[in-house]
Amino acid sequence: LLFVLGTVSCTLFLAVNGLYSASDDVIELTPTNFNKEVIQSDSLWLVEFYAPWCGHCQRLTPEWKKAATALKGVVKVGAVDADKHQSLGGQYGVRGFPTIKIFGANKNKAEDYQGGRTSDAIVDAALSALRSLVKDRLSGRSGGYSSGKQSRESGGGDKKDVIELTDDSFDKNVINSDDVWMVEFYAPWCGHCKNLEPEWAAAATEVKEQTKGKVKLAAVDATVNQMLAGRYGIRGFPTIKIFQKGEDPVDYDGGRTRSDIVARALDLFSDNAPPPELLEIISEDVLKSTCDAHQLCIISVLPHILDTGASGRNSYLDVMLKMAEKYKKKMWGWLWTEAGAQSDLESSLGIGGFGYPAMAAVNARKMKFALLKGSFSEQGINEFLRELSVGRGSTAPVGGGAFPKIHSVEPWDGKDGELPVEDDIDLSDVDLDDWDKDEL
Repeated sequence: LLFVLGTVSCTLFLAVNGLYSASDDVIELTPTNFNKEVIQSDSLWLVEFYAPWCGHCQRLTPEWKKAATALKGVVKVGAVDADKHQSLGGQYGVRGFPTIKIFGANKNKAEDYQGGRTSDAIVDAALSALRSLVKDRLSGRSGGYSSGKQSRESGGGDKKDVIELTDDSFDKNVINSDDVWMVEFYAPWCGHCKNLEPEWAAAATEVKEQTKGKVKLAAVDATVNQMLAGRYGIRGFPTIKIFQKGEDPVDYDGGRTRSDIVARALDLFSDNAPPPELLEIISEDVLKSTCDAHQLCIISVLPHILDTGASGRNSYLDVMLKMAEKYKKKMWGWLWTEAGAQSDLESSLGIGGFGYPAMAAVNARKMKFALLKGSFSEQGINEFLRELSVGRGSTAPVGGGAFPKIHSVEPWDGKDGELPVEDDIDLSDVDLDDWDKDEL
């Protein structure tokens, strides 16, 4: 049996089993159309961020469709495949599925929907939010987003969020910045640059809002700032380069529309997002919430603290953190426990018989797992996860067909372990001569 994981297999899976289709009243949203459909809309939007493999999402689908049909023409109802479009999910802080957001008057401040998962509950929440939006308009508090539309309609474009850079300001702003920079080198007389200008300006505003300033769009007049143009070998206009800390600049060779630029910026943003948390299994809730919300959860069982000490344990945790960083775009959950702390879980995953540390990758939806057979090292784990990510690797069913009982334990305090204190034995009252005779 094989895991059906990774970008390639997900795409194939979606082609057959997409949760929504064009015949539904649910509007399918992507990084390409999200800004135009939702952010620049005057309508109230309910948006579900889902993953096709998520059981909770599959159960919500008929209710979401029913609510969309009932609200047609009144409230817009959309859905984002956040497994496929991870940059869009990441920008709205989606960590589990399904996540539902309400985009009201101020589209830049989406609210989390915390209500029930029935069509009745969804419709009630939508109408309540709609009533608030209309009341706000009546009292003059619109809070709407309109600058993007105005800039395109006026034809000029508001360049307030494009950062102008010069020979003097470039290095201190860009080279050592922790942020990602997309820099356009232009010439004022260049027709292609003039065509790009409103798109670049609109994208700059959207990217600033959606990445909270972590990706910046800038412009350099290469006819004036000839030192920069020479340093980066600018020979045609416009030339766009991407600068990231510690890396050589790379050419942007994507499309020249606002949506193309924004989509690339959001990919860069997700590439630079922090890795997922590495959590210790101290309760059943930690295990279930992590494994239910992610396509795959990676569980490591580390040696007892008395066998490794704090430094040895931290070196294992560092390896896991590096792998979590490397595979963060997969949106997997990462967990660890100490040998013996969750012995039932170890048994259900076939761990314990061949020593520690050990690692299992668990698909909680299918209740199947794969075991790391190689070394517990960056290279060994990388090979293991790479095989899984392309749908290869042997799997087995979780023992008992479900997660076993998880014991609540105290979290590790970060210190070396201590041997239990043994009671001193007082031998002064024991007559050893008599004891020897009895034995004989």
